[in-house]
Amino acid sequence: MNRPYTIGITGGSGSGKTHFINKLSAHLKPNELCLVSMDHYYKPINQQPLDKQGIQNFDLPESIDRKAFKTDIVKLKQGQQVTIKEYTFNQSGIEPQILNFQPAPILVIEGLFVQYFEEIEEELDLKIFIEAKDHLKLSRRIKRDKEERGYDLEDVLYRYENHTMPVYERLIAPLQHNADLVIPNNSNFEAAIEVLAGFFRLRLDSVAN
Repeated sequence: MNRPYTIGITGGSGSGKTHFINKLSAHLKPNELCLVSMDHYYKPINQQPLDKQGIQNFDLPESIDRKAFKTDIVKLKQGQQVTIKEYTFNQSGIEPQILNFQPAPILVIEGLFVQYFEEIEEELDLKIFIEAKDHLKLSRRIKRDKEERGYDLEDVLYRYENHTMPVYERLIAPLQHNADLVIPNNSNFEAAIEVLAGFFRLRLDSVAN
């Protein structure tokens, strides 16, 4: 198997990274794309850094097991299967699923710090930054954190103001200047999806031939 074409997708929390990837994936066959999310590489909750109020801050680089993240990316690029346990944040009542990742011609790596971590960034062939207005990111974050992570509104707003935005402004936003593509997601990104899907199809066809 040839080494996969590796894309890193980052952007602020609530910018629409997952939605973008789902739309893009719909244009490809399941065996053509492997998606790995940084969300499954958070350290255990008892190892998460705490803020001054004693609340876990999942928005810091230190919250990620970056060594395991890099190791699994390298394995996939070498054609090896990767198996990890789903990360469920603070939802102790949920039984984590076992996730299996199969090597594929296109490898998509998604997460806040995929371009910030130098050892991950150097593995990327294409760097995409998804951007959106702050009020849209906040509304999306409120919905996601309530449905997927079990946080109430007060908790979401506290984390957004004290964790998410300070880290975004200091560490994530500057990554736009090093990205190959910056895609706005204030209304839709259908045109960008069509262009990227066509580009990937050309690459896949050239490999097949």
